Amino acid sequence: MRDYIYPEMMVHVPLCTVKKPQNVLIVSDNAAALEAEVARHDAIASQTVAATDVTAALREAADASVEVVIIDTLTDDAAALAHVNRVLNEEGLVVMKHPSLEDEAANKQLMQILGNYFKIIMPFNIGNGETALLASKSYHPTADIILHRTDMLDGQKYYNCDIHPAAFATGNDIRKAYLGTIRN
Repeated sequence: MRDYIYPEMMVHVPLCTVKKPQNVLIVSDNAAALEAEVARHDAIASQTVAATDVTAALREAADASVEVVIIDTLTDDAAALAHVNRVLNEEGLVVMKHPSLEDEAANKQLMQILGNYFKIIMPFNIGNGETALLASKSYHPTADIILHRTDMLDGQKYYNCDIHPAAFATGNDIRKAYLGTIRN
């Protein structure tokens, strides 16, 4: 199907939100498409670690060494999320694939763990009915979008400066269900 949407949204949403991203950590067992999207941005280095054991992979990363962490699989492991916080610098953010907002109890628990480390926690649409979570220490994904960076990207099939903020739109049912849990 339209398999280009997922990597474009997982990469460009965070990289066009953080003011000066230089280092990206990708946690994935199948990162080729994500790495290719990161490569579209000039002067951004990426490192990929296996998602098989997220905690072990993150344990090896240096403190405050990256601006963006992209996690290809959802983790609600508090230890892994503590490591995500540790490897991110003071303005960093993480995006992680999130299959659905249907399981409110599990999602609220995850968002509460993320709330220990991040000021902003927002789900966003990554296409094909799937969502991801963005958790940020500093930057707001719709207020702090770097428009000139989105405009300078070439070869995108889906992502653009209009899709970016629109991906964060949620219906009233989601707003009510997650009131006080989603932080925006």
